[in-house]
Amino acid sequence: MRDTVLNAMTVDVEDFFHVSAFESIIKPEQWKDYQPRVDVNTRRLLDLFAQYNIKSTFFVLGWVAERYPELIKEIHKQGHEIASHGYAHRRATEQTRQEFYDDVLRSKTHLEDLLGDKLIGYRAPSFSIGYNNEWAFEVLAELGFAYSSSTYPVKHDLYGTPDWPRFAYQRKEGIVEIPIPTHRFLGRQTPIGGGGYFRLYPYAFTKYLVNSYLEKEKQPYSFYFHPWEIDAEQPRLTHAPLKSRFRHYINLDKTYSKLEKLLQDFSWGTMKDVYNIAAK
Repeated sequence: MRDTVLNAMTVDVEDFFHVSAFESIIKPEQWKDYQPRVDVNTRRLLDLFAQYNIKSTFFVLGWVAERYPELIKEIHKQGHEIASHGYAHRRATEQTRQEFYDDVLRSKTHLEDLLGDKLIGYRAPSFSIGYNNEWAFEVLAELGFAYSSSTYPVKHDLYGTPDWPRFAYQRKEGIVEIPIPTHRFLGRQTPIGGGGYFRLYPYAFTKYLVNSYLEKEKQPYSFYFHPWEIDAEQPRLTHAPLKSRFRHYINLDKTYSKLEKLLQDFSWGTMKDVYNIAAK
C-alpha cells in the first residue's frame, strides 16, 4: 500500500558513457564510438511508470534529445515533465560562466523547440553547483528557469555542499533550489536520494530511510536515478578505475525490481507538482 505523501520521482536521461565516473577514460569526442542504450532503457522506464500510473520529471541531456527526438516527444506525450540536464554532461564546476550559459541555453532551446513547451527545471551534472560557482544560479534565472535541483548537502569527492540547506528554498537569484535528500544522524548527513546509494543499500534499508525522512522532516522526498541503472547488460569498461567500476556496476541486476518496490510503497509525482512550481 502506498504512502499518501506525494514525492518527486526524477530521471536523469543520459547514457552509460556520459557519466562523470568515466570522464577520465571517455572524452566527449569518443561518445560516437559507443552504441547508445538510453532509448530502450528509458522506454522500459516509461512502461514501468505507466504500469503504476506514475508521473516523473525527466532531466534530459541535450545530446540525447538531439539524437532521440521521438523518445523525448513520447516522454512528454505521456504527461511527464521534461527538464534540462544541460547539453554535454560537463560539470558546472569545470565551465566558465559563458560556457555554462551556452551549454544550458543549447539544451533548453532545443527541448523547447522540440516540444513546443516551456521548460522550468534544471539539474546540473553531478550536482555541480556549489561554493565556487554560485553564479550558476544567476545564469539559470537569466535563462528563465523557475527551479533547479543541482546541490547535494553531503561530502563527496565529486560534489557536495554539506552546510547548505537540505530542503527546497527560494534563492536570492529568484529561483527555487531543491537539494537531493539526506538523512541526518549524529550531526552528519547521509545520502539517501537515489543513484548509486539506492543500488548499494538493501531495499528494506532504503524504505526505512525514506519513511524516517518523511516522518521526521515533514518534507516531500525526491528520488533520482538514470536509465542505465536498470541495464545489467551494458558493456563493462574494464579499463576504468576500480573505484569508478564499483560505483557504476554494483547491483545493476537488482535495480529494476527495487525500483518497482519503491513505486509500490510510495506516491510519486513530478517536481513541479510536488513543489508547486509554476513557470515564471
